[in-house]
Amino acid sequence: MQIKKSTSAQPAGTIALLADSKSSLASSGFSKDELTYIKTQKDKLEKRTIYLNQLKREVFIYFRDEKKTGHKLRESDRRAGNDLASVLNDKKHEQITVINLTSDGQATLDFAEGMALGSYQFLKYKPKNTKEKNTFKSILLSDSSVSNAQINELNVIVEANYLVRDLVNEPVSHLTATQLSNEIKAAGKTAGFKVEVLNKVRIHALKMGGIIAVNKGSIEPPTFSIMEYKPAKAKNKKPFVLVGKGVVYDTGGLSLKPTPNSMDMMKCDMAGAGAVTGAMYAIAKAKLPVHVIALVPATDNRPGGDAYVPGDVITLHNGKTVEVLNTDAEGRLILGDALSYAQKYKPELVIDLATLTGAAVAAIGTFGTVAMGTNSETMMDKLKKSGENVYERLAEMPFWDEYDELIKSDVAEIKNIGGPYGGSITAGKFLQHFTDYPWIHLDIAGPAFLTARDSYRGKGGTAVGVRLLFDFFKQLSSN
Repeated sequence: MQIKKSTSAQPAGTIALLADSKSSLASSGFSKDELTYIKTQKDKLEKRTIYLNQLKREVFIYFRDEKKTGHKLRESDRRAGNDLASVLNDKKHEQITVINLTSDGQATLDFAEGMALGSYQFLKYKPKNTKEKNTFKSILLSDSSVSNAQINELNVIVEANYLVRDLVNEPVSHLTATQLSNEIKAAGKTAGFKVEVLNKVRIHALKMGGIIAVNKGSIEPPTFSIMEYKPAKAKNKKPFVLVGKGVVYDTGGLSLKPTPNSMDMMKCDMAGAGAVTGAMYAIAKAKLPVHVIALVPATDNRPGGDAYVPGDVITLHNGKTVEVLNTDAEGRLILGDALSYAQKYKPELVIDLATLTGAAVAAIGTFGTVAMGTNSETMMDKLKKSGENVYERLAEMPFWDEYDELIKSDVAEIKNIGGPYGGSITAGKFLQHFTDYPWIHLDIAGPAFLTARDSYRGKGGTAVGVRLLFDFFKQLSSN
């Protein structure tokens, strides 16, 4: 998808007009009868998007929902853009010009974002099915208040989202841990950030017992990818560190998952790794003045001949001993190693993203991300604000000391599961044992992969976290 500035004073073809109650349609080339028709459709039939075929051009008039304000209005604009993109693809159109008649330039960007993100498809393994392929591929923006820099930034965000959705939708037959590290290298080369990949030998040398244990049942080696973007004029003295769970496929190990509605979609268990990769891509390509490092521990989790078993005791990177009571609680084991490794950077803040627990989905569904941590309230508030800006909202959970009791082990320092309640929080409490810095944990299990289409988020991988993190670092670096 390409988004560009319109250079035509009188756009032809297909156009979309963004309007509100203060907008004047009289100057848009409509006849008196057409204006009457538009008013009837809007006022009596309460339609927000009205279609007119003027033979020489097709016109869609979108009236913003003025009952909404702030981030809710922005989300309404994105969803309207997605809806129009669906119509354009059904009509086999290739291009549209968006003309903003309101005084809000952000409306243009949000509307275009919804169109662009809603047009994503994963048809890699349907090469002959041309009927399904979207034709809509170009958006021209006619809005003097929108700069070329803003348009370039929007293109970067869309590219990053497409990249991550491709990764999350890719099956493990084509995306092993090694292949994921190769994709990360390719992203770094394109966007301009450094990548170092630690192989199995180096992972063992670093005594990353969580990754080693989870990988024991697999014939594929693990990887540990380190990304770094450090511009010359970075605003932060200490780096921000992102950590993404990279379980490229999760059978549950010997604590085997059921297949329907569970294991059948576990290619998405590396969505956290995808999110931090996409965030690094967008940050570097947009040249944000912020020093960011991202860590991705990657492996699959299988019940092979040498697989780790419930009852095992393993030692993670920081020397902490863990009793494994459920091999399907593997994400926290590899994240523990990565979070411990992050200590070497003496970071300003660490944010991890992981499809970690079904308990997070049970708590808030697919409508947002469960958040918790040991950061300052200011940083969490800023991250929540970014969540509202891009409508990837955060639900902060309590992180009381009493939850620590639920992961105490009889035979090791901690165990990898708690009791039947507060599962997303006890998983977070487990991770806390591997941090000694300000830290935020984001459990994206709900919104990372959808089994039914949700507007511009689509179906399958959503790339949740990319837009959130980009907005967060953009706001931090601009203040």
